Order: sequence, then structure tokens, then C-alpha cells
Amino acid sequence: NIGCLDYKLLNSFKEIEMPKMKTKSSAKKRFSVTSSGKVKFKQASKGHRLMQKPKSMKRKAKGTDTMERGDANKVIRHFMPYCGVSKTTTKKKAAPAKATAKTTKGAK
Repeated sequence: NIGCLDYKLLNSFKEIEMPKMKTKSSAKKRFSVTSSGKVKFKQASKGHRLMQKPKSMKRKAKGTDTMERGDANKVIRHFMPYCGVSKTTTKKKAAPAKATAKTTKGAK
């Protein structure tokens, strides 16, 4: 079969591509990535059985929090590979530019 040989020949010259990784749908629902690359998550202990929990515990658990850098790297690398963040999730901030113009006292 010439057709079979041509097909094998074509496949041997094609560039081999790795399959895309899938984003875990559970991670999509639980985490979000900020513009600076930090991972936000919802605090625990606010879902059910709230009557027996102290007010202070419920108050501290409201809202969202940011994940530690090591844990955030694991979440992004394994569960959310295409969230638009590079390998390291936190970037060092650039030092602010120093003002070069000196002000003179008393001059108006």
C-alpha cells in the first residue's frame, strides 16, 4: 500500500507537540490569580454549623486571603498551568525613582 507508506512518512516529518495540560476545574472554582501573580482564596470555616462557632472566628474568616508563595507556586504549576503567570508567582518590586530636582528654601 503506497498510501500507508506516505502516511507514515508524513507523520515522521511532522513536528511532535506535547498535549496541552488541563486546568483542574476544582481549582478554577476555588482560586483566582491577582494581577501581581498572587493566588487568592476564600477563607475556611464559613460554610455550615455557624451557630456553634464563636463570633471572632466567623469575623476573622470573612473575605479572601492570599496564599503563601510556596503553596501558590504548587497550585499554579499543577492545577492552573494557563492562568497567565510565569513560573514564580511573586515579582520583586522595582525601587522607586529618586527625585533629582532639589527644592530651595524660601524661593517662590
